[in-house]
Amino acid sequence: MHKKTGVALLALAVGLGGCETMQQNPKTTTGAAIGAVAGAVIGHQIRHGEGAYVGAALGALAGGMIGNYMDQQQRELEQRLAKERQQHQIEIQRMKDQSLKLTLDSEVSFDFDSARINPGFADSLNRLADVIRKYDKTVVYVVGHTDSVGSESYNQRLSEKRARAVADYLASRGVDPARIRTEGRGEREPRATNATEAGRRLNRRVEIYLKPIEEGQEQKAYEPPPPSPRYY
Repeated sequence: MHKKTGVALLALAVGLGGCETMQQNPKTTTGAAIGAVAGAVIGHQIRHGEGAYVGAALGALAGGMIGNYMDQQQRELEQRLAKERQQHQIEIQRMKDQSLKLTLDSEVSFDFDSARINPGFADSLNRLADVIRKYDKTVVYVVGHTDSVGSESYNQRLSEKRARAVADYLASRGVDPARIRTEGRGEREPRATNATEAGRRLNRRVEIYLKPIEEGQEQKAYEPPPPSPRYY
C-alpha cells in the first residue's frame, strides 16, 4: 500500500529490503538544451505515522530540459557506483518516462529477514545519496519487494519497513524528506520463480525511482511507479 512519508533524520541504523528489477528499457537521450530550470513552488502534504506537515518548496524542470538533466544524473550515478554495478549490487535503468530506476541487491544491503541496513553497504548508499542530493529536481520513490517465504502479511510489512529504512538513510544523508515517497509491494511482483533460492534472491529487492519534476505537471512525479513485470 502506497505511503507518503516525511522522513525523520534521526536513526542511522535502519533496515533495507532487497530488490532487483526487470528488463532494461532503451535509454532515451537528450532533450533539447533550450529552456531554463524553473523554480516552481509546490506544497506537498507528507504523512509520517499519524502526523502531517507541508513539505518544502521544490523546483521543477522545463519540459525541454528533462532529457538532458536525467542524462547527466545517470552518467554521474554510473560513474560513482561503477564498482557496485560491476559486482551486480546495484542496477541502473533508464525508463521510458525518463525516470531512473535503481535496484539494490538485498544480499548486500540487508541482513536476512531484517529491515536493518548492512553497515558494509553504507559507503555505497552514501555515494548514492550524494548524487540524489545534487540532482534535486526529482522525486525519490522507494519501493520494497520480498520473496514468497512466510505469510503474505508478514512480507508486506517487511517490504514497507525496508523501503522506509532506505528512505530514512537517504534523508539522514541530506536528501530533502519532502522529495521522498515509500511503498511496500510485498511478494506481489516477483521477477523470477520463488521455487529456487536464486529466484528468491532476485525477488528480494528495493527499487529507487528518480522521477523528474516537470513544470506544470509537478504532481505526476509523485504518482507511484507502475507495477514491475511479473514472473509467471
